[in-house]
Amino acid sequence: MIYRAFLAIRHFLYDKGWKKSVRADIPTICVGNITVGGTGKTPHTEMVLRTLLRSDDWAYSNIAVLSRGYKRKSRGFQKVSREGTALLYGDEPLQMARKFPAVTVAVDKDRLEGIRFLTHPEELETSKKARRCLDKAVPKADVVVLDDALQYRKLRPHLNIVLVDYNRPVHKDRLLPWGTLRDLKSRLKVARMVIVTKCPAYVDDWERSKWRKYLRLREHQQLFFTTLTYGSMEPVFPEGDPRYTYSKRLVLFTGIANDAPLRSYLSDTYKIVRRIGFPDHHKYTRADIRSLKAAVKEFPTACLVTTEKDAQRIVDVKKVPEELRGRVFMIPVQASFLTPEEESAFETSLLDSLRNVTNNQEI
Repeated sequence: MIYRAFLAIRHFLYDKGWKKSVRADIPTICVGNITVGGTGKTPHTEMVLRTLLRSDDWAYSNIAVLSRGYKRKSRGFQKVSREGTALLYGDEPLQMARKFPAVTVAVDKDRLEGIRFLTHPEELETSKKARRCLDKAVPKADVVVLDDALQYRKLRPHLNIVLVDYNRPVHKDRLLPWGTLRDLKSRLKVARMVIVTKCPAYVDDWERSKWRKYLRLREHQQLFFTTLTYGSMEPVFPEGDPRYTYSKRLVLFTGIANDAPLRSYLSDTYKIVRRIGFPDHHKYTRADIRSLKAAVKEFPTACLVTTEKDAQRIVDVKKVPEELRGRVFMIPVQASFLTPEEESAFETSLLDSLRNVTNNQEI
């Protein structure tokens, strides 16, 4: 009740304008949620980037992503370098920087400051706050995708996309610490689009209407359904030997909020002989490497499989033995709509909303 009261008062102050909340000078898209992790923010942020990059409106513009850079060791505003480390920038920003070289990926806990440097990069040379910035060659952004900024009330995005996990319905959940909600359910009302993520391959019309009723969406709010699509295994280290992937036995190690969908996918083809779980955004240590070595010794023909996010962090560990480097693979993941019609509707709505912003109209 104390946490609920705190959230209610905080949102009331911002909604009434008694605490200041500002909009950026350029279009901003927030991809967020009201639960603690596990809704697929990174794959859906990447989905938004793909939509922008293939559109005629934004393909030739400077697209930027701004993230907090959770658990990074650097401070202040940083432009993420593809040659950097997860320790310096955070695993998710580094993953996006490596997958989208045409996109500027930046991290800053202070989103207002981050937006200011992305829209006025010349200030990086003069601002005292930017003295720790390692790379000041930042192109001026035309549009910014905000990764996990729904709770950052100092900034009002032009478009909010809120994610809800199909397997953890918010209408059945409770606030922390008794549940996984980190924000009030009423915050769903700020979303222009709500996406139910990690769905099965088919959701019928009756269930779709039930979800709309459960979430108490208004008429103007759009509801979409997506699933996670996994790609083929890719080596994490250059020494990766693809012959290990032919083995039908694997050791799965992950440091994410929920690896159940990945386990379900892999179980269709492989026998998971050992599962080693770590906390979300876990920083891998030499002790963890010893645990993986022990698993390999017990199952000498098995390959080691992890997630894209974990792959960014495992390479930060110094002196990973050759016996592991050759058999560590990651599974790429992508968010996909359940139907082509939904994908087309999402793309149309997203681009139309941005056009309204650039034309100084309300969404």
